[in-house]
Amino acid sequence: MASDKLKRAFQLFDEANANDPNKEVWQGKEYPKELLYAMRMTEKLNAFDPEAPESLQLTARCQHICRWEIPRESYEMNRTGYLKWRQDLKKFHAKKASAILREVGYDQEMIDRVAFLLEKKQLKKNTETQTLEDVICLVFLEFYFEPFSHKYPEEKLIDILQKTWRKMSKKGHDAALKLPLSKDSLELIGKALQA
Repeated sequence: MASDKLKRAFQLFDEANANDPNKEVWQGKEYPKELLYAMRMTEKLNAFDPEAPESLQLTARCQHICRWEIPRESYEMNRTGYLKWRQDLKKFHAKKASAILREVGYDQEMIDRVAFLLEKKQLKKNTETQTLEDVICLVFLEFYFEPFSHKYPEEKLIDILQKTWRKMSKKGHDAALKLPLSKDSLELIGKALQA
């Protein structure tokens, strides 16, 4: 049973993400891109870990909050620029989410917990961080890998799949292999796992 605070936080996260100028059409309906991503994250978390604690439910919903405000193009278009962008985004998301959680009335302990998860601390060591990473990877594979795969050569895609796979747990791997993926995507995953 979702608490009133959780519902209110979701509402405020969604209102913030509804301002995304980037749009995505899904099943014939247009959505602000990050709002759709947030909804997919919640749905995937509920399926993957129905008993997920409130901290994890909150983090999944705000994982990309207002991401468009820091565009990738504002950093150097190389590996260093990419890593710097990712680090800055984590801090930005944590700051945005913390302000909303404070407004809703969450205590500092919960706010710190969500910020810790948003910054992906202790991956492979912390259960909640690992669950969040699994859910992120599953959402990527199910909804974003296919369109993404048309832009890059097979070698690069295999490298991306291997990196994604390394971040996931055994439970995440099992869930990934059950996703409704296209034949092409499944073949690429097969190649990535064999390499």
